[in-house]
This record gives sequence, C-alpha cells and structure tokens, in this order.
Amino acid sequence: MNRRICLFALALCAIFLLTVYPSRDCQLADLRNDAHGPETIKCNERLYTQLRLTPSEGANCSGIIRGDIEALEQAALQRLEVARKHQPITESDYLNQTQDCNHYRASRRFLPVALSRAEEDFPIAYSMVIHDNIEMFERLLRSLYAPQNIYCVHVDAKAPELFLKAVQAIVSCFDNVFVASKLERVVYASWSRVQADLNCMEDLLKSPVPWKYLLNTCGTDFPLKTNAEMVLALRLLNGRSSMESERTPEHKKQRWQLRYEVRDSRIVNMGTEKAPPPINSPMFAGNAYFVATRGFVKTVFEKPVVKELVEWEKDTYSPDEHLWATMYRMPEVPGSVPYHEKYDTSDMNSIARLVKWSDLAGDVKKGATYPPCTGSYQRAICNYGSGDLNWMLQHHHLLANKFNPVVDNTAIECLEEYLRQKALIGEEL
Repeated sequence: MNRRICLFALALCAIFLLTVYPSRDCQLADLRNDAHGPETIKCNERLYTQLRLTPSEGANCSGIIRGDIEALEQAALQRLEVARKHQPITESDYLNQTQDCNHYRASRRFLPVALSRAEEDFPIAYSMVIHDNIEMFERLLRSLYAPQNIYCVHVDAKAPELFLKAVQAIVSCFDNVFVASKLERVVYASWSRVQADLNCMEDLLKSPVPWKYLLNTCGTDFPLKTNAEMVLALRLLNGRSSMESERTPEHKKQRWQLRYEVRDSRIVNMGTEKAPPPINSPMFAGNAYFVATRGFVKTVFEKPVVKELVEWEKDTYSPDEHLWATMYRMPEVPGSVPYHEKYDTSDMNSIARLVKWSDLAGDVKKGATYPPCTGSYQRAICNYGSGDLNWMLQHHHLLANKFNPVVDNTAIECLEEYLRQKALIGEEL
C-alpha cells in the first residue's frame, strides 16, 4: 500500500516535471496506466532520477549511514579534497538562478506536490531564523519544503543587503514562503532572538494556511525525518506540544533573577534584581527549539497571563531557553503538560531537536549521554560529521543541530540523499 501511494505521488510530481523536461519517450498518458505497467514504471524511474539528490563527490552514503568503517574512512579522505575544491553557491548565483522561477525550482529539485493525502491534510508551519550562509539556508528550505506547508524566514537586520536580496529572490519563487514582515537586529542570548520567532509567529497566524503545528528552526539545523514522518510524529502528539522543559538548575536561575540589557551589540548583566516571575507556576529551563501547537502560539498573543510573562522576560539572559520551557508547563497554555516533576522533559526525550553537547559526549558504556562528535565543536555544540549520521538517525527527533558544510558537507549531502529517497520511494539507502 505504501509503495502504491509513493508511486501515485511520483506520478503527480511527473505531471509538473514533464512540462519542464519534456520527453518523447515519456508521455503524460503513460502515467494514467496501471501502476505496474512498463511505461509507468519507466516514467517513475525517470522522475526519481530528476528529483533525487546525490552527493557531489560520489560518497558512499548508504555505507556512511550504516556506520561502515571503510565508507567513513573514505569519506574522511574525500572531505579533505572536497574542502579544497568546493565552491559554495553565492548570493549572486541565487539572484541569477531565480530570474526564471520554474527553471530554478526544477533545477534545484524542490518537490512540486504533496506526496500523500495525509501530508496534504496536515500542513506544518516553520519559522526560520537566519543571518548568513545562503546556500545552507536554501538547502534547509529544500529539505523541509512541501507545497502545502508555510514558511516564514526571519533575516537578521544586521545581515548584508546582498544576503537579504538573495533570500528575497529565493522566497519569491514560492507562494508559501515569505520573509517576516518585521526584521530584528539579533544579539546572541538577548530578547531579540525570541522576538524574531514572535514576528514569524504573528505573520504565520495571519496566513490562510490552516497549519496545525509550528517548528522553529535556524540556519544550522537539518531535518532527520521526511515530511510524511513529521506529520505522523505530530499526529501522535495528540494535540500536545513537545520541547525540553526541566527544573531550573541553581546556576541558571540568575538568568531570570537579574536584569540584562544589550550594550554595544552584546548582552550585559546590570547587577540588579528583577521582580519575581508574574506566574503561579514555576520557571523551567530548556532550549530555543520547540514543536508548538497552533493553540500554544496563539496564547502568546491572546492570553493576559502569558503576555505578562513575555513582557517580564524581555530583560533576562537567553530568554529563549526558559520562556518556551516555562510556557510548556503553564496550565493556561493549550498543548502544555503539568508542572509536576514527573512531566520534566529532557532534550533527548522531546522531539524538537537533537544536539550533542561536548560535556555530555564520551564513552556511552561508561555513562556518557552519547558518543563523541565526529565533526567539531562550536560553543560546546557538535557540528556534526559523517560519523554521527548512524547515531542520529536512530533517534526520534525531527531535526538536529548543528550542521556546517565547511566542517562536513558529506554529512549534509548524505542526509539529503537519504531523506529524498525515503520520501519518493519509501525506502532507505
């Protein structure tokens, strides 16, 4: 049954693609034949060839994802060579490519149709907060893209004008992707990071797309699941949100007990105490990433007690790491869970984001949370390498962070190939 659904979806994709890539050997009428007919199979194979994503340097992604030592060693050798030869796609390249949107979407292999009725009936909203690396943004968008979904892109107001123009050019080629109506100058660990998401939330709520859940992302994220798998995971939440939310450790309490302000583009501890939080439930700690129901998002703008908390949070340190986690435990918020400690949720148990922290990585047999990073660390977070793929794809998280093509482009390319093949033909590499 799943294979028939996949073949039907491929046929729908072909209707679009064959208008861009006409062929004497493959006619639209062939696609209406029995799914097992030779012409239909031939057309579907051609369609998969046109939409598949393959590594630029011929890496053995199947072996890499299985954790095959020989494939990983070969990938490590190739990575050194590729790093010297790789030419990233620039802002100017995208400005040129997007002058013909039909050709751009086809040449960059964006999926043109929903691949199943279940996906079509369950649109997802995305907030994408970015500031640099135009190629990585476009690859993230492509990996998440489905025409029934809706995407808000927040570009840091400090980003170069050429970067913003390139983003605008890319999103102009899609009816369901747009740049946020208000852009913030984002400062690390300050309120501006939350405000960027809030701006997208407000825009997304105004959209006519009846999305069910909102996932917030940044430019170093990448999905671990196909859109169909995400829809299934979100349905299984049964109307609840999902995010990290745990009791606040003592050393993190000063983040919201003291006042902080942005001075000279950095956040500064003002050394003065804040009033207690304006809520009856406790404060919780988490991270910046969430899987939030539409009701959760609407509450931010409509519920007085939540609006008061949001206002109180504006002069705290890294508010994105305690605002969402706290809202998730407030009884007034739809999609929340009780604030009893039994409902504490670690980042490993939520589905929002898979992250490797340096102080928790090591020998799992000796009690470490996860194996060492095979890429490199940035601010104590792993920029994933190819050797991390086998581990990460065993988890239930929808996305992972961080990825950087400069650190390991093969890791990203193998995820691209894996997800596209799984989406189109229902099979893993």
